[in-house]
Amino acid sequence: MESILRIGPFGLPDATALAVTLLLWLGIGWFIEHPPAKHPSVSMLMVRYRREWMRQFVTREPRIFDATILDNLRQGTAFFASASMIAIGGGIALLGNPSMVLGLARDLTLPTDATGFQVRVLLVVAFLANAVLKFIWSHRLFGYCAILMAAAPNEADDPMATFRADQAGEVNITAAKSFNRGLHSIYFALGSLGWLLGPYWLLLTVGVTSAVLIRREFASASRQIMLRTLTPDA
Repeated sequence: MESILRIGPFGLPDATALAVTLLLWLGIGWFIEHPPAKHPSVSMLMVRYRREWMRQFVTREPRIFDATILDNLRQGTAFFASASMIAIGGGIALLGNPSMVLGLARDLTLPTDATGFQVRVLLVVAFLANAVLKFIWSHRLFGYCAILMAAAPNEADDPMATFRADQAGEVNITAAKSFNRGLHSIYFALGSLGWLLGPYWLLLTVGVTSAVLIRREFASASRQIMLRTLTPDA
């Protein structure tokens, strides 16, 4: 029975912890993008503000303000993509030569199986690789959004002005969605580091990661600010 529950260097606790991690990653990502109608997430609230941004952009003079904001968004995606690639390089270096870390693990009485260590690091690298792909696509989409904004006519009463603004808004929303997915992968990459200490630590760290994501999307102070509406003075 023990041989059935153990695959290579991993046992049932490892397999369970890995399955829970992947399910939480996929499930929380889906829930954030498809929240209850009466309790939207921060990401969904920002969808409304992005559409409003593009509607205001049509009549704003000068439009350099909008270009500056979009450039800042692109710089953010480029920064996270670069940082993730550097982290992937460090992870690959550990996969190729784990002896130094394993020596430290022996001193700390942690799991020291070389194959098991490499697979655990591989999970972190996989999350980071997914993040890089999301950030790169987000960066490209923000570029598309900039072109659509530039294609909007200067005359606000031109029918194409609103049409181009709506197009730019939808592309901007898609870019933000990809960026958020990249951030979620980074969160889970950090949470997956707990697996280096063992499967129960992985369950703990991804549980904390999930709680942080849920709180920031559904119970943060910034969300309450976004939900405020203009009310007349009493």
